[in-house]
Amino acid sequence: MATAYGGTRGLPQHGEAMTISLKVNGSQHSVPADPDTPLLYVLRNDLALSGAKFGCGLAQCGACTVLLDGRAVRSCVTPIGTVGEAEITTIEGLGTVDKPHPLQQAFIDMQAAQCGYCINGMIMAAKDLLDQKPHLSADEVREALAQNLCRCGTHNRIVRAVLHAAEKMGKT
Repeated sequence: MATAYGGTRGLPQHGEAMTISLKVNGSQHSVPADPDTPLLYVLRNDLALSGAKFGCGLAQCGACTVLLDGRAVRSCVTPIGTVGEAEITTIEGLGTVDKPHPLQQAFIDMQAAQCGYCINGMIMAAKDLLDQKPHLSADEVREALAQNLCRCGTHNRIVRAVLHAAEKMGKT
């Protein structure tokens, strides 16, 4: 609500921290943050979830990809104030060391990681892809993951890993 002098009453101003509630990997969290703070910063700095990586900061590389209500988003450009009640899933929420998610296991089995920096974002984008379209071809996987960059050049292994996961999950 705007006041006569142009300010707002009871609403945080740009740069002003407030307590924001988030549901991340099935757990509720409250963090003090400016609503404009990128989700990536809150995940890494406040919640110690380091799976999503800072790559470009411009939503162009995909290293920061997480799921927001099951859909892949670039957390480096997603303001925390826009998340609302949405469920956030990071790579840490997919599986465990003892029981990895089929996509995580497929990336291990197919040796899809070289340096590994992009892999978490690739897996999260692939999770969204398989949830939306479980039966796909190698060309469809390539097209869907084209906006997730891998500087090491393991793209063919990544495609094989996604197809392997789809098969293991009974989706091909």
